[in-house]
Amino acid sequence: MLHQIISFLLDVAAGLLGGACLLRLYMQAQRVPFGNPVGRFVFAVTDWLVLPLRKGLPAVGRWDTASLVGAWLIVLAQFGVLWLVSSGSAAWLPVLATFGVVRLAISGLMGLVIVYAVLSWVQSDAPLVEVISRLCTPLLRPLRRWIPLVGGIDLSPLALLVILQIAAMVLAALQGAVLF
Repeated sequence: MLHQIISFLLDVAAGLLGGACLLRLYMQAQRVPFGNPVGRFVFAVTDWLVLPLRKGLPAVGRWDTASLVGAWLIVLAQFGVLWLVSSGSAAWLPVLATFGVVRLAISGLMGLVIVYAVLSWVQSDAPLVEVISRLCTPLLRPLRRWIPLVGGIDLSPLALLVILQIAAMVLAALQGAVLF
């Protein structure tokens, strides 16, 4: 039971910190301004890790490698702590961390799309709506070309959720094939 509690707490912490690093990466790639509450939160949560990494890791085009490496280091630390409290081979920790970052990205995108869909129903004027919309639109645009509105309802978020869920299943199978 203690292992489950530690694993859960590490999952929450790594999900929040690593997810914030990935959100920072994606917001910068999409050129979403950080002067909103979401951007200020992301900076507050990730600056301690990303800014020192940025000194040695230059951006690649629009992609901030320091944010990506920061997320990977957080997930690596999560698996490292879990390795310390259990038995297993430490040699697989970098591979587990890589799969963990991809899984975190898929989960984060799923959450983003769900929030986008809910906010589209309520027509809120909150600053969060613009940020979420700017992050989701590039992902939904290709699907909207193929999926027509049905009775005025946009089904592209549902289709993207299905695709992301399939990607999560494929990732789990790939991880199982690589590690076992």
